[in-house]
Amino acid sequence: MGSADSKLNFRKAVIQLTTKTQPVEATDDAFWDQFWADTATSVQDVFALVPAAEIRAVREESPSNLATLCYKAVEKLVQGAESGCHSEKEKQIVLNCSRLLTRVLPYIFEDPDWRGFFWSTVPGAGRGGQGEDDDENARPLAESLLLAIADLLFCPDFTVQSHRRSTDSAEDVHSLDSCEYIWEAGVGFAHSPQPNYIHDVNRMELLKLLLTCFSEAMYLPPAPDSGSTNPWVQFFCSTENRHALPLFTSLLNTVCAYDPVGYGIPYNHLLFSDYREPLVEEAAQVLIVTLDHDSATSASPTVDGTTTGTAMDDADPPGPENLFVNYLSRIHREEDFQFILKGIARLLSNPLLQTYLPNSTKKIQFHQELLVLFWKLCDFNKKFLFFVLKSSDVLDILVPTLYFLNDARADQSRVGLMHIGVFILLLLSGERNFGVRLNKPYSVRVPMDIPVFTGTHADLLIVVFHKIITSGHQRLQPLFDCLLTIVVNVSPYLKSLSMVAANKLLHLLEAFSTTWFLFSAAQNHHLVFFLLEAFNNIIQYQFDGNSNLVYAIIRKRSVFHQLANLPTDPPAIHKALQRRRRTAEPLSRTGSQEGASMEGSHPAAPAEPGTLKTSLVATPGIDKLTEKSQVSEDGTLRSLEPTSQQSSADGSPTAEEPGQAWREQRRLSSASASGQWSPTSEWVLSWKSKLPLQTIMRLLQVLVPQVEKICIDKGLTDESEILRFLQHGTLVGLLPVPHPILIRKYQANSGTAMWFRTYMWGVIYLRNVDPPVWYDTDVKLFEIQRDQACCWGPKEEGQCPGHLRRRPGATRLQKPDWGTSCILGVWSGVLRVSCYILSGQWM
Repeated sequence: MGSADSKLNFRKAVIQLTTKTQPVEATDDAFWDQFWADTATSVQDVFALVPAAEIRAVREESPSNLATLCYKAVEKLVQGAESGCHSEKEKQIVLNCSRLLTRVLPYIFEDPDWRGFFWSTVPGAGRGGQGEDDDENARPLAESLLLAIADLLFCPDFTVQSHRRSTDSAEDVHSLDSCEYIWEAGVGFAHSPQPNYIHDVNRMELLKLLLTCFSEAMYLPPAPDSGSTNPWVQFFCSTENRHALPLFTSLLNTVCAYDPVGYGIPYNHLLFSDYREPLVEEAAQVLIVTLDHDSATSASPTVDGTTTGTAMDDADPPGPENLFVNYLSRIHREEDFQFILKGIARLLSNPLLQTYLPNSTKKIQFHQELLVLFWKLCDFNKKFLFFVLKSSDVLDILVPTLYFLNDARADQSRVGLMHIGVFILLLLSGERNFGVRLNKPYSVRVPMDIPVFTGTHADLLIVVFHKIITSGHQRLQPLFDCLLTIVVNVSPYLKSLSMVAANKLLHLLEAFSTTWFLFSAAQNHHLVFFLLEAFNNIIQYQFDGNSNLVYAIIRKRSVFHQLANLPTDPPAIHKALQRRRRTAEPLSRTGSQEGASMEGSHPAAPAEPGTLKTSLVATPGIDKLTEKSQVSEDGTLRSLEPTSQQSSADGSPTAEEPGQAWREQRRLSSASASGQWSPTSEWVLSWKSKLPLQTIMRLLQVLVPQVEKICIDKGLTDESEILRFLQHGTLVGLLPVPHPILIRKYQANSGTAMWFRTYMWGVIYLRNVDPPVWYDTDVKLFEIQRDQACCWGPKEEGQCPGHLRRRPGATRLQKPDWGTSCILGVWSGVLRVSCYILSGQWM
């Protein structure tokens, strides 16, 4: 049968399903086999031939037919898993059923009345085997489906290479040890199987179905109690799944072993199609969803310190019931950590690769999933976090993260990427080793839209943060606290800031300490406290190497004097707020001494019209994101007890009682008739007296007269001479007693767990556009914003239709990879426009 005839028959079967007024019996195999037995449809065909309106129509008007379709499709998958899919026909049936379920499941999930359907037992669903077909022993349909998918992912000659010789009998799927069939060498598995295009494609289709099963979470609104578990993930990652360990290992190794550059042949990705990338992307998405576990509301995963012959001890230690989280937390061998870190760093750095031949290397697009995976690794496995920070390898994560942050700062559709990048840096900054590693010189010149400088990775971090704050979009303002907390955390360890970075920090202080900015919001003064704390840390602990910063402070000494003399009387406060209406944006580039950007860089651009974006739940404030720890003399950290923390140095809420200081500030402010917050004299006085200016004022008191005297005596006009003097100066015995170093460490909490869930599913929703699995379904976890209506007819290259999201990092849709077209279709007598995504040629 030709492909066209096959599609026509499939389409007829779909129409029959929607037009039949009587329920079709489950025993009517002749009818049901039309959907999977004799058809050779691709997943794109299934999405085109089974329109959303018809799925909803069957759901509402012929519910028993939809129920039977789902049950029969699952039954076929179970049969395929039982038999081992030895014939080509069996393989085709399994793939067709998989595609059909991928299409239908989102429409089951979007209806609350249907959501329990897959968790009910269907007569005859059975657990397999004889005598277990009665209703009591029957598994819920969801369990049968998930176990069948797991079995099929290790099915010899279908998704894995068979170990039998051609003369041997077929392998028995029940006695098969799937640990011998792990997909890729790496953690816990040394053998690298021969690449097989067909196996990779089949795995990808099954993983797409698995991800669709897990996506029920998209159809539930974000709940304040994020401890609620996804039943699909919970079952799949439980001991019921005998393939849990090999599947976890296969997914992790497939992602971390992938090398998109290959043998380094220029333009190799244009000569040979890379069938591995879609599988790796799918594997990364399934992996991060299975690891969606709220560590704040459960026992912390234990780290097994024993050295056994395998990567993970098979005994069941206390810890999360989710086996994927458990396995991740128990990886401990250094060679495994090295493999994982190198793999993630290689893939994150891929978009940064620059060659003399433009577009000569393949650019991957799933860096957001990789960042979430790295976060999960650090969060669940503290030994991995310590390994990352043990050497300069952490900089291989830092540089691409800063690149993504800088590149996405003007694009509101990538605000989630900005958050995950900042969260990762906040987590790393809580460890002393991170600050120490930042002193390594920055020599690899990644083309970024930032001023050219010569210095360290600390300089790079500060320059990028300054760029984000001064030229990012408005929705990034909630991140300012996090960005400056990172700077404070690393500041005691920064040995030598460049002049460029020093000037950036002073420019931020200058902008944040203007009276109208300080008085325009209840928490704006926290930003000044953070910057002053960073300056104090550097002066007290790293004075000798930081002459550039000391010189910048001397040059901008008027800023500190203005802060010390901040007006507190009502007329002055009112005047400052009036000035706001006449003043330009305080964080503009003026005065920040912007230099020429790096060669080869492109300015960060806002999202193109028509870009699709998903909403995110609010992130907790910095006081809930972190807990304060004090660095002891021996370098260890101790958490501050509530009793020892009478008042926080920066006037911000304490970690233990986050609402108390905020309530106090609200009490000291006043509310206008419109309910808007307004500052009062009492409020300004409450935090002005706590400004940590003593160290800097003492420095200025000692050094300014000395510098002025040298300038007069020697007639200096060149700052290099002044810097030389400052380099050899000392303030030993002249400064106040060094204050204890405070580190604000990231603290797991249910608020961030909910944020990560929303962000992760938003990324997955937007990335899965071929086929568009969840497009046009009623998701509840987030909102989808579209900037323009759908297109009509073919689009010119570079134009993006309203419902499609361009690939992150790409400036336009590129012809070799993508095509978009609107197909006019008459389905079931209903004239409708279907927005359909096509791989390959433009229509």
